[in-house]
Amino acid sequence: MRSLCLFRSSLIGATVLLLSFVVNAQEVRHEIHFPDLPGYQTLKCDFHMHTVFSDGNVWPTVRVEEAWRQGLDAIAITDHLEYQPKSSDLPTNHNRPYELAKPAADACSLILIRGSEITRDTPPGHFNGIFLSDSRPLDTPEFFDAVKAANDQNAFVFWNHQGWKGEEKGRWMEVHTTLFEASMFQGMEVDNNNSYFPTAHRWCLEKGLTLLGNSDIHSPDLIVENRSDHHRTMTLVFAAERTAESIHEALRDRRTVVWGQGHLIGRQEHLEPLFDAAVSVTQPIVRMGKQVTLQIRNQCEAEIVLDRSAGNGPQSIKLSPCATTLVTFRTPDSETPLELHYTASNLLIAPETGLPVTLTTEASSTDL
Repeated sequence: MRSLCLFRSSLIGATVLLLSFVVNAQEVRHEIHFPDLPGYQTLKCDFHMHTVFSDGNVWPTVRVEEAWRQGLDAIAITDHLEYQPKSSDLPTNHNRPYELAKPAADACSLILIRGSEITRDTPPGHFNGIFLSDSRPLDTPEFFDAVKAANDQNAFVFWNHQGWKGEEKGRWMEVHTTLFEASMFQGMEVDNNNSYFPTAHRWCLEKGLTLLGNSDIHSPDLIVENRSDHHRTMTLVFAAERTAESIHEALRDRRTVVWGQGHLIGRQEHLEPLFDAAVSVTQPIVRMGKQVTLQIRNQCEAEIVLDRSAGNGPQSIKLSPCATTLVTFRTPDSETPLELHYTASNLLIAPETGLPVTLTTEASSTDL
């Protein structure tokens, strides 16, 4: 009887321990906060990553789990077509990563996009094709034929990490002109993992190409939560709906901003409304003679660095992510309008060019 009681006690203890493990093993999604723009949803996307089906070190389903946990809305697994270092252990099957990952993505409402990386010498460089229907036709000896095969499927094609082997090897060549003039690639990575490519940024603006930023991750991603000072490189896509089709349309319409290394990189037409949606001066404004105290709210995941360009206000203001910053400064007199002119120096509308912004307040204030 005593043995039976001990057995029951042990069984109950083991059950409690198992249930505790199951509860503690629950996955948690950490949302990434960026405001929507008028008429568009802001979707957090990563269109460049690898698995064991090329030179990555994780199974395709792991990429889905990482992306969901980190708050992404959409990913493309883009294994190398030509570079297959594990082929003696894992037979080459270019469509298999998508097929394995798709059920897991559907289960957690993550948008999964079929993609592949065309991996040739640099120059001409590596190119991703995403929104493919079949990756196999891209595995062809000639580089131009591979890019054409992607375009024949109405894929979105972009040039990866332009300057990763230096500016000389990443220079714009005749082959790029041929592809560009035939509209056979539509974008460029301006940020890849932790590398920013100002030349690619400039070319995107000059040539009307879409700006992209991606992780290009190969190893397991140990980031649990994206923070301003430590985050995955990603593309913010301003899409009409939360669907793959809307993402595709937005990419072709160049509605993107890149979040990489604490910078937001994009066209002024997109960074300006993003800043306006994220940053606001809250009431009340407190004036004590010539001294003014106000609160500035930043409702996005990125720290925003403001450098005064003219007029009143502190020389520099750092707006912490998803927080309100208290700012105190002096004005020439107690009647000076509170209109603060700054440059958001880490919101890049061009290489080394920050976004000009103006902080304005309501007419009412509290005088003490």
